[in-house]
Amino acid sequence: MIELAGLTKRYGEKVAVNNLTFTVRPGIVTGFLGPNGAGKSTTMRMMLGLDRPTSGDVRIDGKHYDQLKDPLSYIGALLDAKAMHGGRSAYNHLLCLAQSNGIPTKRVHEVLDTVGLTAVAKKKAKGFSLGMGQRLGIAGALLGDPRILMFDEPVNGLDPEGIHWIRNLMKSLAAQGRTVFVSSHLMSEMALTADHLVVIGQGRLLADTSMADFIAQNSRSYVRIRTPQRERLLDVLHAAGVTVVETGNGTLEVDGGKSEQIGELAAQHQIVLHELSPQQASLEEAFMQLTAESVEYHAHSDAPSEPQPAWGDAWKGK
Repeated sequence: MIELAGLTKRYGEKVAVNNLTFTVRPGIVTGFLGPNGAGKSTTMRMMLGLDRPTSGDVRIDGKHYDQLKDPLSYIGALLDAKAMHGGRSAYNHLLCLAQSNGIPTKRVHEVLDTVGLTAVAKKKAKGFSLGMGQRLGIAGALLGDPRILMFDEPVNGLDPEGIHWIRNLMKSLAAQGRTVFVSSHLMSEMALTADHLVVIGQGRLLADTSMADFIAQNSRSYVRIRTPQRERLLDVLHAAGVTVVETGNGTLEVDGGKSEQIGELAAQHQIVLHELSPQQASLEEAFMQLTAESVEYHAHSDAPSEPQPAWGDAWKGK
Protein backbone atom coordinates (compact mmCIF):
# COMPACT_ATOMS: atom_id res chain seq x y z
CA MET A 1 0.00 0.00 0.00
CA ILE A 2 1.16 3.54 -0.78
CA GLU A 3 -0.24 6.42 1.28
CA LEU A 4 0.15 10.09 0.36
CA ALA A 5 -0.84 12.77 2.86
CA GLY A 6 -0.74 16.45 1.89
CA LEU A 7 2.15 15.85 -0.51
CA THR A 8 3.46 19.16 -1.89
CA LYS A 9 6.46 20.08 -4.02
CA ARG A 10 7.54 23.61 -4.89
CA TYR A 11 10.30 24.74 -7.21
CA GLY A 12 10.75 28.37 -6.28
CA GLU A 13 7.40 30.04 -6.88
CA LYS A 14 6.08 27.16 -9.01
CA VAL A 15 3.93 24.57 -7.24
CA ALA A 16 4.43 21.28 -9.09
CA VAL A 17 2.42 19.13 -6.67
CA ASN A 18 -0.22 20.68 -4.45
CA ASN A 19 -1.45 18.96 -1.28
CA LEU A 20 -2.03 15.50 -2.78
CA THR A 21 -3.74 12.98 -0.52
CA PHE A 22 -4.71 9.52 -1.76
CA THR A 23 -4.05 5.84 -1.12
CA VAL A 24 -2.94 3.21 -3.66
CA ARG A 25 -4.41 -0.07 -2.46
CA PRO A 26 -3.30 -3.65 -3.09
CA GLY A 27 -5.21 -6.14 -5.21
CA ILE A 28 -6.14 -3.74 -8.03
CA VAL A 29 -4.41 -1.85 -10.83
CA THR A 30 -4.54 1.88 -10.09
CA GLY A 31 -4.11 4.19 -13.07
CA PHE A 32 -2.45 7.58 -12.60
CA LEU A 33 -3.61 10.14 -15.15
CA GLY A 34 -3.10 13.82 -15.84
CA PRO A 35 -2.22 16.22 -18.66
CA ASN A 36 1.41 17.03 -19.46
CA GLY A 37 2.85 19.13 -16.68
CA ALA A 38 0.25 17.94 -14.16
CA GLY A 39 2.93 16.72 -11.72
CA LYS A 40 2.71 12.96 -12.27
CA SER A 41 6.44 12.32 -12.66
CA THR A 42 7.29 14.55 -9.71
CA THR A 43 4.73 12.72 -7.58
CA MET A 44 6.13 9.31 -8.53
CA ARG A 45 9.69 10.45 -7.81
CA MET A 46 8.65 11.61 -4.33
CA MET A 47 6.86 8.30 -3.76
CA LEU A 48 10.19 6.57 -4.45
CA GLY A 49 12.27 8.92 -2.31
CA LEU A 50 14.07 10.34 -5.37
CA ASP A 51 12.74 13.85 -4.67
CA ARG A 52 12.14 15.31 -1.24
CA PRO A 53 8.68 16.86 -0.77
CA THR A 54 8.40 20.48 0.36
CA SER A 55 5.73 19.29 2.76
CA GLY A 56 3.51 16.29 3.29
CA ASP A 57 4.27 12.63 3.70
CA VAL A 58 4.58 9.36 1.73
CA ARG A 59 4.50 5.94 3.37
CA ILE A 60 5.23 2.57 1.77
CA ASP A 61 3.50 -0.15 3.75
CA GLY A 62 3.49 2.23 6.70
CA LYS A 63 7.17 3.21 6.41
CA HIS A 64 9.09 6.08 4.88
CA TYR A 65 11.19 5.04 1.89
CA ASP A 66 14.49 5.62 3.71
CA GLN A 67 13.33 3.22 6.45
CA LEU A 68 13.07 0.27 4.06
CA LYS A 69 15.92 -2.16 4.67
CA ASP A 70 15.85 -3.78 1.21
CA PRO A 71 13.95 -1.31 -1.01
CA LEU A 72 13.71 -3.57 -4.08
CA SER A 73 11.94 -6.24 -2.04
CA TYR A 74 9.29 -3.68 -1.05
CA ILE A 75 8.82 -1.68 -4.22
CA GLY A 76 9.90 -2.09 -7.82
CA ALA A 77 9.66 0.77 -10.29
CA LEU A 78 10.07 1.61 -13.95
CA LEU A 79 10.40 5.38 -14.36
CA ASP A 80 12.93 5.63 -17.19
CA ALA A 81 13.80 2.62 -19.33
CA LYS A 82 16.97 4.38 -20.51
CA ALA A 83 18.38 4.60 -16.97
CA MET A 84 20.95 1.85 -17.41
CA HIS A 85 24.61 1.47 -18.40
CA GLY A 86 24.57 0.91 -22.16
CA GLY A 87 27.87 -0.97 -22.06
CA ARG A 88 26.51 -3.70 -19.81
CA SER A 89 24.63 -6.72 -21.02
CA ALA A 90 21.03 -7.21 -19.91
CA TYR A 91 22.21 -9.98 -17.59
CA ASN A 92 24.98 -7.91 -16.01
CA HIS A 93 22.69 -4.91 -15.55
CA LEU A 94 20.27 -7.02 -13.55
CA LEU A 95 23.09 -8.86 -11.75
CA CYS A 96 24.47 -5.55 -10.44
CA LEU A 97 21.03 -4.62 -9.13
CA ALA A 98 20.64 -8.05 -7.53
CA GLN A 99 24.05 -8.08 -5.84
CA SER A 100 23.65 -4.54 -4.46
CA ASN A 101 20.30 -5.49 -2.92
CA GLY A 102 21.07 -8.96 -1.60
CA ILE A 103 18.89 -10.71 -4.19
CA PRO A 104 19.84 -14.27 -5.25
CA THR A 105 21.46 -14.58 -8.71
CA LYS A 106 18.85 -17.12 -9.82
CA ARG A 107 16.28 -14.35 -9.70
CA VAL A 108 18.08 -12.63 -12.61
CA HIS A 109 17.41 -15.63 -14.84
CA GLU A 110 13.79 -15.78 -13.69
CA VAL A 111 12.94 -12.17 -14.55
CA LEU A 112 14.79 -12.32 -17.88
CA ASP A 113 12.59 -15.27 -18.76
CA THR A 114 9.47 -13.47 -17.51
CA VAL A 115 10.03 -10.47 -19.79
CA GLY A 116 11.18 -12.54 -22.77
CA LEU A 117 14.82 -11.41 -22.91
CA THR A 118 16.62 -14.70 -22.16
CA ALA A 119 17.79 -15.03 -25.77
CA VAL A 120 19.48 -11.60 -25.68
CA ALA A 121 20.68 -11.69 -22.06
CA LYS A 122 24.34 -11.39 -23.09
CA LYS A 123 23.80 -8.50 -25.51
CA LYS A 124 24.70 -4.96 -24.50
CA ALA A 125 21.78 -2.74 -23.56
CA LYS A 126 22.91 0.08 -25.88
CA GLY A 127 21.94 -2.07 -28.86
CA PHE A 128 18.42 -2.68 -27.58
CA SER A 129 15.35 -1.27 -29.28
CA LEU A 130 13.01 0.95 -27.27
CA GLY A 131 10.69 -1.99 -26.63
CA MET A 132 13.54 -4.25 -25.47
CA GLY A 133 14.73 -1.48 -23.16
CA GLN A 134 11.23 -1.29 -21.68
CA ARG A 135 11.24 -5.04 -21.06
CA LEU A 136 14.62 -4.79 -19.33
CA GLY A 137 13.34 -1.95 -17.16
CA ILE A 138 10.32 -4.04 -16.20
CA ALA A 139 12.64 -6.93 -15.36
CA GLY A 140 14.49 -4.61 -12.99
CA ALA A 141 11.22 -3.62 -11.33
CA LEU A 142 10.31 -7.29 -10.83
CA LEU A 143 13.76 -8.34 -9.63
CA GLY A 144 13.13 -8.12 -5.88
CA ASP A 145 9.71 -9.83 -6.16
CA PRO A 146 8.21 -6.72 -4.52
CA ARG A 147 4.72 -6.29 -3.08
CA ILE A 148 4.42 -2.85 -4.70
CA LEU A 149 5.09 -2.00 -8.35
CA MET A 150 5.13 1.37 -10.07
CA PHE A 151 5.27 1.80 -13.84
CA ASP A 152 5.57 5.08 -15.76
CA GLU A 153 4.50 4.66 -19.42
CA PRO A 154 5.20 0.89 -19.40
CA VAL A 155 3.88 0.24 -22.93
CA ASN A 156 6.12 2.87 -24.54
CA GLY A 157 7.87 1.29 -27.54
CA LEU A 158 6.18 -2.10 -27.20
CA ASP A 159 4.56 -3.84 -30.17
CA PRO A 160 0.95 -5.16 -29.93
CA GLU A 161 2.12 -8.48 -28.49
CA GLY A 162 4.22 -6.66 -25.90
CA ILE A 163 1.33 -4.36 -24.95
CA HIS A 164 -0.93 -7.37 -24.49
CA TRP A 165 1.77 -9.05 -22.37
CA ILE A 166 2.38 -6.09 -20.03
CA ARG A 167 -1.39 -5.58 -19.62
CA ASN A 168 -1.84 -9.18 -18.50
CA LEU A 169 1.28 -9.00 -16.33
CA MET A 170 -0.04 -6.00 -14.39
CA LYS A 171 -3.43 -7.65 -13.94
CA SER A 172 -1.84 -10.88 -12.72
CA LEU A 173 0.38 -8.99 -10.26
CA ALA A 174 -2.67 -7.23 -8.83
CA ALA A 175 -4.56 -10.55 -8.67
CA GLN A 176 -1.73 -11.85 -6.47
CA GLY A 177 -2.57 -9.13 -3.95
CA ARG A 178 0.21 -6.74 -4.96
CA THR A 179 -0.13 -2.97 -5.24
CA VAL A 180 0.18 -1.87 -8.89
CA PHE A 181 0.39 1.84 -9.76
CA VAL A 182 0.72 2.77 -13.44
CA SER A 183 0.93 6.10 -15.24
CA SER A 184 0.19 6.28 -18.97
CA HIS A 185 -1.01 8.66 -21.67
CA LEU A 186 -2.43 5.77 -23.71
CA MET A 187 -6.07 6.02 -22.68
CA SER A 188 -7.33 3.05 -24.67
CA GLU A 189 -4.83 0.80 -22.91
CA MET A 190 -5.52 2.28 -19.48
CA ALA A 191 -9.23 1.61 -19.98
CA LEU A 192 -8.42 -2.09 -20.49
CA THR A 193 -5.97 -2.33 -17.59
CA ALA A 194 -6.89 -0.13 -14.62
CA ASP A 195 -9.60 -0.84 -12.06
CA HIS A 196 -9.23 2.45 -10.19
CA LEU A 197 -8.11 5.93 -11.28
CA VAL A 198 -6.27 8.78 -9.63
CA VAL A 199 -6.39 11.90 -11.81
CA ILE A 200 -4.46 15.11 -11.17
CA GLY A 201 -4.31 18.46 -12.93
CA GLN A 202 -1.92 21.33 -12.24
CA GLY A 203 -0.65 19.37 -9.24
CA ARG A 204 -4.07 19.01 -7.62
CA LEU A 205 -6.21 15.92 -7.12
CA LEU A 206 -9.16 15.90 -9.54
CA ALA A 207 -10.50 12.37 -9.07
CA ASP A 208 -9.91 9.27 -6.96
CA THR A 209 -12.51 6.73 -8.01
CA SER A 210 -13.25 3.50 -9.85
CA MET A 211 -12.92 3.36 -13.64
CA ALA A 212 -16.68 2.86 -14.10
CA ASP A 213 -17.62 5.73 -11.78
CA PHE A 214 -15.08 8.06 -13.37
CA ILE A 215 -16.55 7.59 -16.85
CA ALA A 216 -20.14 7.81 -15.57
CA GLN A 217 -19.47 11.03 -13.63
CA ASN A 218 -17.60 12.82 -16.42
CA SER A 219 -19.54 11.93 -19.54
CA ARG A 220 -23.00 11.63 -21.04
CA SER A 221 -24.63 8.19 -21.17
CA TYR A 222 -27.68 7.56 -23.32
CA VAL A 223 -29.56 4.92 -25.32
CA ARG A 224 -29.60 5.25 -29.12
CA ILE A 225 -32.69 3.98 -30.95
CA ARG A 226 -33.56 3.50 -34.63
CA THR A 227 -36.99 2.34 -35.76
CA PRO A 228 -39.14 2.46 -38.92
CA GLN A 229 -42.09 3.29 -36.61
CA ARG A 230 -40.61 6.46 -35.22
CA GLU A 231 -43.83 8.39 -34.45
CA ARG A 232 -45.45 5.42 -32.71
CA LEU A 233 -42.38 4.88 -30.54
CA LEU A 234 -42.26 8.58 -29.65
CA ASP A 235 -45.90 8.45 -28.50
CA VAL A 236 -45.22 5.31 -26.40
CA LEU A 237 -42.11 6.77 -24.77
CA HIS A 238 -43.76 10.12 -24.04
CA ALA A 239 -46.75 8.32 -22.49
CA ALA A 240 -44.33 6.42 -20.23
CA GLY A 241 -42.71 9.66 -19.11
CA VAL A 242 -39.47 9.00 -21.00
CA THR A 243 -37.74 12.13 -22.34
CA VAL A 244 -36.51 11.61 -25.89
CA VAL A 245 -34.02 13.68 -27.88
CA GLU A 246 -34.67 13.66 -31.63
CA THR A 247 -31.51 13.88 -33.73
CA GLY A 248 -31.32 15.07 -37.28
CA ASN A 249 -30.30 11.71 -38.75
CA GLY A 250 -33.46 9.81 -37.88
CA THR A 251 -32.26 8.33 -34.59
CA LEU A 252 -33.66 8.92 -31.13
CA GLU A 253 -31.65 9.33 -27.95
CA VAL A 254 -32.77 8.79 -24.36
CA ASP A 255 -30.44 10.33 -21.78
CA GLY A 256 -29.76 8.11 -18.78
CA GLY A 257 -32.38 5.63 -19.96
CA LYS A 258 -32.35 1.87 -19.53
CA SER A 259 -32.25 -0.08 -22.79
CA GLU A 260 -34.20 -2.91 -21.11
CA GLN A 261 -37.10 -0.59 -20.25
CA ILE A 262 -37.24 0.83 -23.77
CA GLY A 263 -37.03 -2.61 -25.35
CA GLU A 264 -39.87 -3.92 -23.21
CA LEU A 265 -42.08 -0.93 -24.07
CA ALA A 266 -41.41 -1.43 -27.77
CA ALA A 267 -42.20 -5.16 -27.51
CA GLN A 268 -45.46 -4.53 -25.63
CA HIS A 269 -46.64 -2.24 -28.45
CA GLN A 270 -45.22 -4.45 -31.23
CA ILE A 271 -42.87 -1.74 -32.44
CA VAL A 272 -39.96 -2.90 -34.60
CA LEU A 273 -36.51 -1.69 -33.51
CA HIS A 274 -33.54 -1.62 -35.85
CA GLU A 275 -31.17 -0.44 -33.12
CA LEU A 276 -31.28 -0.29 -29.33
CA SER A 277 -27.80 0.40 -28.01
CA PRO A 278 -26.53 1.91 -24.75
CA GLN A 279 -23.89 4.59 -25.44
CA GLN A 280 -21.21 5.76 -23.06
CA ALA A 281 -18.16 7.93 -23.53
CA SER A 282 -14.70 6.42 -23.67
CA LEU A 283 -12.15 6.97 -20.93
CA GLU A 284 -10.41 9.46 -23.22
CA GLU A 285 -13.58 11.54 -23.65
CA ALA A 286 -14.29 11.53 -19.91
CA PHE A 287 -10.67 12.46 -19.16
CA MET A 288 -10.74 15.35 -21.65
CA GLN A 289 -13.98 16.61 -20.11
CA LEU A 290 -12.57 16.58 -16.56
CA THR A 291 -9.13 18.01 -17.34
CA ALA A 292 -10.11 20.66 -19.92
CA GLU A 293 -9.29 23.49 -17.50
CA SER A 294 -6.05 21.88 -16.32
CA VAL A 295 -4.22 21.56 -19.64
CA GLU A 296 -1.07 23.68 -19.54
CA TYR A 297 -0.29 23.72 -23.26
CA HIS A 298 -3.01 24.13 -25.89
CA ALA A 299 -2.24 23.48 -29.55
CA HIS A 300 -4.11 25.43 -32.21
CA SER A 301 -4.52 24.66 -35.87
CA ASP A 302 -3.09 27.19 -38.32
CA ALA A 303 -5.69 26.22 -40.90
CA PRO A 304 -8.40 28.82 -41.60
CA SER A 305 -11.77 28.08 -40.03
CA GLU A 306 -13.51 28.40 -43.43
CA PRO A 307 -12.22 27.56 -46.92
CA GLN A 308 -10.81 30.63 -48.60
CA PRO A 309 -11.68 31.28 -52.28
CA ALA A 310 -9.03 30.83 -54.90
CA TRP A 311 -7.81 34.02 -56.59
CA GLY A 312 -9.63 33.09 -59.79
CA ASP A 313 -12.91 32.59 -57.93
CA ALA A 314 -12.42 35.89 -56.10
CA TRP A 315 -12.00 37.75 -59.39
CA LYS A 316 -15.08 36.07 -60.88
CA GLY A 317 -17.16 37.58 -58.12
CA LYS A 318 -16.07 41.11 -58.99
